[in-house]
Amino acid sequence: MQDLVDIDVALEDVMRGKFLTFLVGDVGYGIEISYVVEIISVQEITLVPHTHAYVKGIINLRGNVVPVIDMGMRFGQGEIEYTDKTCIIVLSMDDMSVGILVDGVQDVSNIEDENIQDPPVTTGSAVKNHFIKAVGVYAGEVKQLIDVYTVFEVDHENQQNQ
Repeated sequence: MQDLVDIDVALEDVMRGKFLTFLVGDVGYGIEISYVVEIISVQEITLVPHTHAYVKGIINLRGNVVPVIDMGMRFGQGEIEYTDKTCIIVLSMDDMSVGILVDGVQDVSNIEDENIQDPPVTTGSAVKNHFIKAVGVYAGEVKQLIDVYTVFEVDHENQQNQ
């Protein structure tokens, strides 16, 4: 059992600070690489009635049904227009798979802790972007680092306690 714990800790150390960066519109975002399962081209998405507008539907990924979320709509930027760079990033969180539709993948960025800071605090009538857990700077570019549990409305603490 100790060997499995050692492997998990070593794997966590290797992935620490690595983010898959992608675009939604002209804005750069990052998601921890540990959540990423694969990147696939856009395929036929089956509409699911009576869901949020940002839920494009579901796909069949090698026999597994995966919901797909349009990140442009989720972030209030409008529906993503399909191009040759549009893709679906398949993520796994707490044994649940979700696909996110994005305008394009950039790369895997190693963003060191000293280049990551809390998102700016807004005041007044501005709404805080609760989808962003941090802001990272990589190669001179700002990347908004996503809180996957907030984006997908997953109650992470209840999932861990079950």
